[in-house]
Order: sequence, then C-alpha cells, then structure tokens
Amino acid sequence: MKSETSLPKDKLTDMLSKMLKIRAFEQKAEELFALGKVHGTMHLSIGQEGSAVGAVAALRPDDWMTSTHRGHGQCIAKNGDLKLMMAEFLGKETGYCRGRGGSMHIADIEGGNLGATGVVGGGMATAVGAALSSQMRGVDQVTLCFFGDGAANMGIFHESLNLAAIWKLPVVFVCENNQYAMSMSVQEAFPVEDIADRACAYNMPGLVVDGNDVLAVHDAVAEAVDRARAGEGPTLIECKTYRWRGHSKSDAQKYRTRDELESWKQKDPIARFESFLLDQGLFTEEELQEIERQAQESIEEAVAFAESSPEPKVEEITEGVYA
Repeated sequence: MKSETSLPKDKLTDMLSKMLKIRAFEQKAEELFALGKVHGTMHLSIGQEGSAVGAVAALRPDDWMTSTHRGHGQCIAKNGDLKLMMAEFLGKETGYCRGRGGSMHIADIEGGNLGATGVVGGGMATAVGAALSSQMRGVDQVTLCFFGDGAANMGIFHESLNLAAIWKLPVVFVCENNQYAMSMSVQEAFPVEDIADRACAYNMPGLVVDGNDVLAVHDAVAEAVDRARAGEGPTLIECKTYRWRGHSKSDAQKYRTRDELESWKQKDPIARFESFLLDQGLFTEEELQEIERQAQESIEEAVAFAESSPEPKVEEITEGVYA
C-alpha cells in the first residue's frame, strides 16, 4: 500500500464508500441468484474493487468510460444509481436498460458510462471512438477504457491501441489483470510477464500497478488522464488484481487451488485501504463502521426498489430492438 496520500478526506470517504458498495452489491447479487431471482448468469468482481474505484476516481464527472462483462464495480465507481442497477440486474422495467440488458450490458450515458458489453474487448473500439469524438469537437474529455487480461490477446486490442497512438487520442487503457481469462492463466496465455510491456509497440507509456492498492491505481491513472487531457495521447496501465469468484456462476474453478485464492484474499483491497486510513490517523474506527453501515443500507434500499418494480410488458419487448 502507498505510504501516504494528499487526497482530501471527502475524496477518501467517497472511494471507500464505493468499494464497500461494490462488495455489498455483488454479495447481494450472489444471494439473489441463489434464490432464483436473477435470469441468466453473472460475472462478479469481488476482490477487484481497488482497480475500479482507483481508476474512476481519477476522472472528472464529464469524462467517459467503457466497461466490461465484469463491470458492476466500474458502474458503481462512476456514480451509477444502485437502484437502477439492481432493477436492471433483476430484469425490471425500471432498470437502466428497462430490464433488457441485465448484468452484462448496463449503461448510463448521462453519467458518462458508455456501457458494459458481453463481447470480450468490445469496449476498446468504443473507447477509441469516444476519444476521437472529444478530439474532433475540440474538448478535453478523456475516455477510460477497462478490459481484462483475456482481451489483451484479441485483435481489437492491437487495432485500438494502434489507432489511439497514431492519432494521439485522449484515452487511457486500463487492463484489469485478474490472472485468468475464464480458466486460462496469464502464465499460459502470454509470452511476457507484464501485459503493459506491449505499450512500447505503440509508442505509448506502459506501466504496472498493484491493482489491490486503490491509491496507487488512482495516482497512476490520474497521471495518465492529465497526459491525455493535455493532448499527449494514450497510456496503457496494467492493474494486477484477482477475482475471488469464478469466471461466472457456472465456473467450477478446477484450474486454481484454494491456497492460491487464500493468498490473494490476504491482499483484500478494502481491508488494506481501511488499515491505511486508520494507521495514518485519517479516520477513526467509528467513522469506518458508519461508512460501511451506509453502504449496506444503500444496497438494501436498492433491492427493495428492484423487487417492487414492475416486470417489462411482453407486448413491448421489441422496443429498442427494431427501428
């Protein structure tokens, strides 16, 4: 964990609150899934809260973001409405996408979240297009592009970074390396130790950061965002982190050991951040408990809203599909 920070207390409070909300939202999602209240599957980011919150905390409210199929945390970090998210998760009419998108396709255009996608790497091209839009309009909006380690082996990774570098677009590529693309480990899938090393092929900065250190992630992304906003082009940042749950709810996780999982749980980004705040004398134990209480309460309110919301009408199911 970083040894110090100059961030103000209200910013630190917001970051911790969002990390706790992400953890609580996804734990509740698991519970609802077990009760048969969620259709389809879902991809949880429990254990990765530091990379989502740290990265998004470096943005301005008017900046843009593209997300992934494991994107609940990124949406919450970008000030997503928990009630609308939970309603979308449960397939309700009051959800962000009127219940049509579900877990993997939540978008909040007004909030700057250009959307999650079930297509691996699909958000990268969207991010490049959004950054090109900023450049062409002569504004200083930056686009933050999240993707996983698996997406770094897709052709769209090369195409997107290459175009962004050629045109010096205001985009920051953030690879959440959680060690596995489904069941494929990064050791088997890459001939290099660090995915960030690939940045040199596109003549852009590439750096590795501890994805479970929310402050380290924030500082790295903030520097890249400032660079992009100044017209100096893109950056590739690799956040090394770990997902505590399987790839999806159908994943038996036979490809990893319990010892490996437990070793990463010892690096819990929330526990590390709370310990830092206490050790630095920035917060009291009572203040941290109150932040957690409020986070839990907000999730319960979101569930109550979602469960009381109406189901989509069958006769309206094709709205938004056909012009």
